[in-house]
Amino acid sequence: MTRKDWLAPLALTVGRSLLILASQALAALVFLLRGAPSPWASAGRWWTVYGTLADVGCLALLWRFTRAEGMRLRDLAGSIRWRRGSDLRTGLGLFFLIFPLFVVGGMLSNLVVFGKMSAAPGPAGAAAHALPLWGIVYSLSAWWLIWTPTEQLTYQGFAMPRLLALTRRPWVALALIGFWWSFQHSLLPFVPDWRIAVWRFIMVVPGVICTMLIYRRIGRLAPMIVAQWPADILVALMSTGLLG
Repeated sequence: MTRKDWLAPLALTVGRSLLILASQALAALVFLLRGAPSPWASAGRWWTVYGTLADVGCLALLWRFTRAEGMRLRDLAGSIRWRRGSDLRTGLGLFFLIFPLFVVGGMLSNLVVFGKMSAAPGPAGAAAHALPLWGIVYSLSAWWLIWTPTEQLTYQGFAMPRLLALTRRPWVALALIGFWWSFQHSLLPFVPDWRIAVWRFIMVVPGVICTMLIYRRIGRLAPMIVAQWPADILVALMSTGLLG
């Protein structure tokens, strides 16, 4: 076991959060050049658009690392069973199993951070922002189609099996991936308020843990991607202000 063995899975696990921050910074630079009074906040409203930049970065790293291992990017997904809608049915069933845990996580995060299960995070943490028509169309058509499989490939298809092999302790690998996967959500978009960051982090922890345990059980990404798509579509609807 060498440092080089750790480089690829850790670069993807940690790097996705860094790429998300970098994408927001790039968008903020655009708003700064356009004279926006609050470029960072203005950029954050567009995270379902600039988030694809982070996906492109992750896919580029995945392509490079899998190529170095003599693999194809497609090999990370495992078998796909579309015949008679097998993966579609399984994925939708998993959605109804996993999604309630995000609701529970939301109540728990409200309780921990704000002291009430029904507490609201306030304007700084609000997810809904009105976007122009083209931003809404992109968020509801392309963003989630790219975001979900890239996220699953990054954390589960690539990082998980390699960290499991390197650590030889499943709980260590799951803790590493679970932390960074949950932490990523604190940056969507990043708001310089620790309460919002912790609130978002706790909100997703139960669902992330369940998602990882299910993938460990079935070992295929296609149903996991299908299970996440409805949740990400809901996120896109809320983030663009179409769903309150």
